[in-house]
Formats: sequence, C-alpha cells, structure tokens
Amino acid sequence: MSTIVLIHVIIALSSVAVASFTFFKPTIKRLAASYGFIVATVASGTFLILSSTGSILRSCITGLFYVTVVSIITIATHVRVRKQANQEI
Repeated sequence: MSTIVLIHVIIALSSVAVASFTFFKPTIKRLAASYGFIVATVASGTFLILSSTGSILRSCITGLFYVTVVSIITIATHVRVRKQANQEI
C-alpha cells in the first residue's frame, strides 16, 4: 500500500509542477499533459480511497484542494493559449 501512496504523491506533485510550468510556457501539448496528470492523480486517489480503511473525509478534503488549485492553473493556461491562438490569426 505504501508504494501506491508514494506513486500517487509523485503523480500529484508532478501534476502541480507541469501545470505551473505550462502556465508560464503554454502550449497545447503541455496543456494536454497537464490534463493527463490531473486524470492520473484523481484516478490513483480514487483507488487509494476505495482500497483504504483510513479517514475518507481527510483524503477527500486534500483531493478537493488539489483539484481546485490545479484546475484554476490549468483553466488560466487554457485561456492564455486561446488568446495566443486568436492573436496569431
């Protein structure tokens, strides 16, 4: 179980790093990678919650915080990419 938690944490931290990097250097490919990391983090977190006997409430609050922060960064990046695309036309 501890290996799965470690993998989940690595995916989540990578997701925050990719989302942040993508915000400052936005491209469609990086944005797609950011979405992929979000999906991977939510999937591994869901697996951990379903297979765990620990406090689900604490896990859900942490997950909700993560999803909120990364979604805000990713949406802002998406807006920046669209603005750049409109300026190139």
